Amino acid sequence: MGRLADSTLQTQLQTALLAHLDGCDTAHDLAHVRRVWANARVIADKEGRGNIRILIAAAYLHDLVSLPKDHAQRHTSSILSAQAAKPILVTLGYSADEAAQVAHAITAHSYSANIPPETIEAEILQDADRLDALGAIGIARTFAVSGALGRPIYDPADPFAKHRSLNDKEFAIDHWPQKLLRLPQLMNTETGKALAVERLTLMQNFLKQLANELDTSVPTDWLT
Repeated sequence: MGRLADSTLQTQLQTALLAHLDGCDTAHDLAHVRRVWANARVIADKEGRGNIRILIAAAYLHDLVSLPKDHAQRHTSSILSAQAAKPILVTLGYSADEAAQVAHAITAHSYSANIPPETIEAEILQDADRLDALGAIGIARTFAVSGALGRPIYDPADPFAKHRSLNDKEFAIDHWPQKLLRLPQLMNTETGKALAVERLTLMQNFLKQLANELDTSVPTDWLT
């Protein structure tokens, strides 16, 4: 896929995406989509695998439907996004087989959907999306979403859940051990794993500094 064709398709996909972004949260906006595409491109280039035409469509359309974090049907967002992507893909000239590949990658990218990726494009998109939940951006996204939902950063009585059960529906920082800190172990590609570990280190250092400021310590299992 040439650079000019790549750029033209990217513009078309972005135009289609913008029609669906009204009311989206800041963690799933156009900037997020662009970062996911950038991550996917890096992974595909370094791995030497993946159909760019499939990847770019999957990256740009993966969050066409993004139900709120506290929505009971949140886990269906990727399935709804894949369904919403189909008419867009037809308009852009994707074949039925290409559209099916894009739809699978979109459906499987979601952590909460728990659908195994069956193609390299699906694996790359899943890694690319999960990378955006880690590192500096991941830290910012955690607190942006939690703030919008009115959730405090931590439990003042037990910030690191040493004497209570983790509950990321109540406290922002609980989301890290419940999900984010485990993501590097779940990466599909070697490139994704390497990038995830690098970003994880930053998050672990943040936790240590937070604990220091709160005059406590981070549980060992949060750092391993």
